[in-house]
Amino acid sequence: MLLETLHAMRDLPRLRELAGILVRHGFGDAVNRSGTVSVLERAGELLVGGRDPALAGLDPPVRVRMALEAMGPTFVKLGQVLATRVDLFAPDWIAEFEKLQTAVPPVPFAELLPELEKALGASPHEVFRDLDERAHAAASIAQVHRARLPDGTAVVLKIRRPGIRTKIDADLRILGYIAAVAQTELLELARFQPVEMVAQFGRSLNRELDLAAEARGQDRFAHNFASDPTIVIPRIHWQHTSAVMNVQDYVEGVPGNDLELVERAGLDRKILARRGADAVLKMILRDGFFHADPHPGNVFYLPGNRLCIIDFGMTGRLSPSRRDQIVDLLAALSRRDEQGMMEVLLDWTASVDVDEARLANDLGELVFTYEHLSLQEIRLGQLLSDITAIMRDHHIVLPSDLTLLFKALISVEGLGRQLDPEFHLVDHLRPFVRAVILDRYQPGALAKRVQHSLSAVISALQGLPGDVSRLLRDARRGRMKIELDLKRLDHFGRQLDRSSNRLTLGVVTAALIVGSSIVMTVKGGPELLGLPVFGLLGFLIAAVNGLWIMWSIFRSGRD
Repeated sequence: MLLETLHAMRDLPRLRELAGILVRHGFGDAVNRSGTVSVLERAGELLVGGRDPALAGLDPPVRVRMALEAMGPTFVKLGQVLATRVDLFAPDWIAEFEKLQTAVPPVPFAELLPELEKALGASPHEVFRDLDERAHAAASIAQVHRARLPDGTAVVLKIRRPGIRTKIDADLRILGYIAAVAQTELLELARFQPVEMVAQFGRSLNRELDLAAEARGQDRFAHNFASDPTIVIPRIHWQHTSAVMNVQDYVEGVPGNDLELVERAGLDRKILARRGADAVLKMILRDGFFHADPHPGNVFYLPGNRLCIIDFGMTGRLSPSRRDQIVDLLAALSRRDEQGMMEVLLDWTASVDVDEARLANDLGELVFTYEHLSLQEIRLGQLLSDITAIMRDHHIVLPSDLTLLFKALISVEGLGRQLDPEFHLVDHLRPFVRAVILDRYQPGALAKRVQHSLSAVISALQGLPGDVSRLLRDARRGRMKIELDLKRLDHFGRQLDRSSNRLTLGVVTAALIVGSSIVMTVKGGPELLGLPVFGLLGFLIAAVNGLWIMWSIFRSGRD
């Protein structure tokens, strides 16, 4: 039941609040179509207020962004995730989603104390020295305070806001209901798979709520860059880290968005841009685990042109097979090979029926646009935007594990150009792509793939008797179903129908010729010009049929 989905009365006040915000921002029609109004009325809840006239003249992307901000942290986070879906939304929507900020006023430290004491087993003032109760930074999910360990080490405490999980859980339940309605009732949204999108968003948000999980990811990045002295990842202090608090080293450096201070510190902006790009490309193409939001606010510049990367709440992971697809796409991009690009995009289409001829033509036009440019003139971010525009036009939805990747590549190119206007990410991309492709054909990698293929074949052969047995059992019980999804099947059916008609007419014509020949030898009956009338009539009909068959064959050959 619907009310059971909304946890009966518990979520209704929040649902009314969200519906009221949407109506105020001019989305009353969407609220009605979702069935929210009828749910509230049956529960005795009423929507208060109507559309705000001051918002009427604003563009829909602006109103959506303002509505998300008004609805609170869950929906701000949702908007930030939607900002990564360049395959679904046009640039004006993406630009508005990217304006969503999670910076909010901090809660008083006294409200954090109960959770902290429970997590630490003691007062935080007993565990840390010089604990600053004033927030160093604050966001919608957590806020940061500075302190020192007993040995004097400077640290920061990232502390989850109290009560945030309860509110987010309620919002996720409501979003799940809205997504289910949208997928079944709003056909124009069904292809975006809103139920799966909300489920994945919920998993991502729950990981972000678990600050210990973020710390584990941060530790993994530190391990991956242990041999690179130019990249600094703050150390986690596990003895004090839990789901509600993340304790890590405090790193003093130049904020990534303060270019004037970078100059005064005597740092080389070109080196910083190069090292930042190489670090992110290594995460993506070598490690398969990457920081998904490498914007200037998450980077500090240190003496010796080193970089410190912070805030690992948003990360992405690529499986080896997906990494191979990305390498193939990037290699095709660098070669300006539209066929190679199309093969990768078709692998991402899932169940979408794509007009391959039109897709090939669009990719060919894209390549033609860029083929006269040198590598130094190509902006990867713009190129990726052009590719995703083609994907939107063909209803190709980017696999969910790649949305963060595209965002990371666009962000790191923006970071590099901010430091160095002559920065070109493609220059840094080609050596990585070349190295990864060469690694594929190393003896060890080839042996591993052969071993994997043999294991898959052996496993398939072992399961074959059971599969055949189940198939025969289903066939005996009349439960076997065969589903075919053949392109141009209707056209094939029409061709088969015309061919069978011509064949049938040909057989009839041949029978008429044979029968008329026999009739011509039989004496008696009506005659015309000394010949049997029925024989002549049969030959005449056979001649007309023959001419029609030849004309039909000639016309089909021209078509």
